[in-house]
Amino acid sequence: MQNPLSLLALNQLVQHALDTQLSPSYWVIAEIGELRDSPRGHAYLELVEKTDRQILAKIRANIWSYTYRGISSRFSSITGQSLKAGMKVLAQVSVQFHEIYGLSLNIKDIDPNFTLGEKARKRQETIDLLTKEGLINLNKQFILPQVPQRIAVISSANAAGFGDFINQVDHNREGFKVHWKLYQATLQGDQAAASMTMAIEQVEIAHQNQPFDLLVIIRGGGAQLDLDCFDDYGLAKAIANTTLPVVTGIGHERDESIADIVAHTKMKTPTAVAEFILGGLREFEDLLEKQIKQLEKITAYHLQKEDRRMAHTSILLKSLLQNHANRGHENIGLLQYRVNSLAQQTLKLRFHHLESLEEGFKKEVRNLLQQEKSNLDILGKNIQNLDPATFFRKGYTKTEINGLPINKASPQKGDTVTTYSAKTILKSTIDNVKSHE
Repeated sequence: MQNPLSLLALNQLVQHALDTQLSPSYWVIAEIGELRDSPRGHAYLELVEKTDRQILAKIRANIWSYTYRGISSRFSSITGQSLKAGMKVLAQVSVQFHEIYGLSLNIKDIDPNFTLGEKARKRQETIDLLTKEGLINLNKQFILPQVPQRIAVISSANAAGFGDFINQVDHNREGFKVHWKLYQATLQGDQAAASMTMAIEQVEIAHQNQPFDLLVIIRGGGAQLDLDCFDDYGLAKAIANTTLPVVTGIGHERDESIADIVAHTKMKTPTAVAEFILGGLREFEDLLEKQIKQLEKITAYHLQKEDRRMAHTSILLKSLLQNHANRGHENIGLLQYRVNSLAQQTLKLRFHHLESLEEGFKKEVRNLLQQEKSNLDILGKNIQNLDPATFFRKGYTKTEINGLPINKASPQKGDTVTTYSAKTILKSTIDNVKSHE
């Protein structure tokens, strides 16, 4: 029987064997299963290798603080993201064995280019899957409303980009009224994609009861390297399948996220999204003003045309009546002159003839006047349908300063602002003027 060893002696033997038999370092491909930072700046990890269904290998690892600062800084600058759980890395490690703590790895370096390639590969796989499922351009099939006045907003109430968006929408210089509702979501971190997906589901439920015109997803003010959640397949699928056109303003200049790709319209920043919405309202207002001016011209033209027609008809009727009357008198005089014996009989016949003519003319005049009245009624209804008050009843308002639209006036403190709506005319005095340009 071999002489027994103490546990310490056995562990020292293992340590010696590892020190003498293994190379100083190895490059290893593994996934970060866990990652936590210590108060002293060290990083403690669990590296794993796994398939879709099971873990094949697992080991503890650490990065000492000095090395961790350099690795983390270089990794972030090259990949645009921070080290985190779930990320596959190529790491240079040395194998360590401690009599008490057992086997572990000390990470000396991490190759960011490997992770960058893995990220690009996963991103392309996601895009290919969305394309195969017919989701890439699905949301783009919606027609954007020209006047979006009910907006569902997915963002964080504490995000700077959300504040910029709301400030620009609520305080636009034209005074457009846009109704928005915030659906709170986490915009960075491991739970961000699931949080935004849940917010989209909440918007869909609300949309069934009180429809929205548009869904915007905005983010701004966060770190550039917190954008991985916007490449998530589940989030992209939810955006593609929503029943509203989606506009994104994620607030990054460098790359286009998969969320941007599947959305109806991509804008770079929340402010750009707000300007996109307000631009549609401005175009509609300009079109409305042009149509009102055109309506005024058409109305004036038709009224003048009908006035001329009525005047001409009146003159024609008077002339016809006068001619017939003159002819009747001439015939009576001639008959009286020629046939005295038949004067009474002829006179009666002529009077009957004149009465018949007069009745016919009266009927003709009544029919003509009735036709003209019908034409004027139709014209009146058309004018009423095109009346600007109709637009007011749809909920729009018109704001003027000294008779000029507010966007064409130069408002000054103390000026009177007149706001027209369907049922009221409000007069307000400007207390303060602040430019948002």
